[in-house]
Amino acid sequence: MIVGDPHEWTARFITLDERLLRCILHIWPACVALLPGQPEEDTITINLVALLSQDAVVRRICYFVIYQHEPFGMNLSGTRFSKGKIDIAIVLDQERERYVAYECKRLNVIHGGKRGSLAMRYVKDGMMRFLTEQYAEGLPVACMLGYVMDGDLPFSLAQVNGAIDANKTPLGILQAAPLSQAIPGIERFSTLHQRGNSSVIELRHALLPFSSP
Repeated sequence: MIVGDPHEWTARFITLDERLLRCILHIWPACVALLPGQPEEDTITINLVALLSQDAVVRRICYFVIYQHEPFGMNLSGTRFSKGKIDIAIVLDQERERYVAYECKRLNVIHGGKRGSLAMRYVKDGMMRFLTEQYAEGLPVACMLGYVMDGDLPFSLAQVNGAIDANKTPLGILQAAPLSQAIPGIERFSTLHQRGNSSVIELRHALLPFSSP
């Protein structure tokens, strides 16, 4: 975690997210083309990270892109332990606890001809990990990527917003709003949360169509 005031890093984290997202969108068609059908979340993320790691722009804007980065916690005895595995971490330099985290979730999954939104999983198994500081401990910004498997962005956005509204209290919602810089073909918005220790974190959301609706 960052020593000192983490909000001094907020602008840099936001700028990094903006630039990385444009890189993701640039390589996204190639990633989707590799993975027909309804691949699992990890399969999508592994291939996305592999392509990002080869991208010349990504190599310039960060130190490393890590798949399943493990942040460390500390016991009272001072021993370290794994707090889990973040789907994607954009590490800024050689300090492993200074990163922009991306938690990735599938949405609108088709199984047996039926669509499951999985929006509640997006909230409870994704967003909540930042609120409890399992991930991004002490950091002011983190990100969510939603892989919209059937490409129906309006439906996925409505379902995610509904799941967020249903969990406003545990999420510590302070504000939710579209991001000012719209990007055609995806849905973006931001949510501001108060954690239990009174710190505030911004979650930046991007919903990407995996296939055409």
